[in-house]
Amino acid sequence: MTYDLFLGDRLFSSWSLRGWLMLEKFGLPYRTHMIGLYSGTMAADMAALAPARLVPTLRLPDGTVVGESLAIAETLAERHPEAGLWPEDPSARATARWLCAEMAAGFPALRGECPMQLLHCYQGFVPSPDAQADLGRVEALWGHARSVSGAEAGPLFGRYSLADVFYTPIAARIVGYGLPVSAEGRAYCDMLLADPAVLRWREEALKITYDPFPYPVYPPVTEWPDYEMR
Repeated sequence: MTYDLFLGDRLFSSWSLRGWLMLEKFGLPYRTHMIGLYSGTMAADMAALAPARLVPTLRLPDGTVVGESLAIAETLAERHPEAGLWPEDPSARATARWLCAEMAAGFPALRGECPMQLLHCYQGFVPSPDAQADLGRVEALWGHARSVSGAEAGPLFGRYSLADVFYTPIAARIVGYGLPVSAEGRAYCDMLLADPAVLRWREEALKITYDPFPYPVYPPVTEWPDYEMR
């Protein structure tokens, strides 16, 4: 039983990263298919998956097509309860679902001003008040998750779950734009980005070059943290 996972770009596509981590981190079998997110072929590449039109998209072994990350997450958790995609404790599981749903629908200023990029770190980037408010909300949710789970550090619910999957691209935004968060928030971001799976994803991402670069650049920049040395 192997899933077909359709992804966009590794360097910039935050939702592609989430979709990949759902399968990679929980040991589920899959084949990766890359969609031309920036090459102009996306619509043609996605035609066989209609009416799905965004990445990630998952095709089940029986041919069923599932779009939207939350639907993919729930489908995989339902099909693989032994994999532990959601926390086992009912209160923690309900809270994790809440965090993932708010991630999927919320934080518009943060997501709009700071597109995920895994290339380098911007120095001196100043988020707008709305983006700062989104950051505050993110940290409030992380704190609430830890109050429910009792986990003082590491994954939000003590063991890696879909909640950590959904917030990994937020961690990349915080680190990549040097956004102001608490020491505890930064430690959580560093933990997510130092994960061996994320390191492999970034290694593949860096093999692609872009001309023109698809997003604004805010100099000066410094190197991405060398998490492999930590």
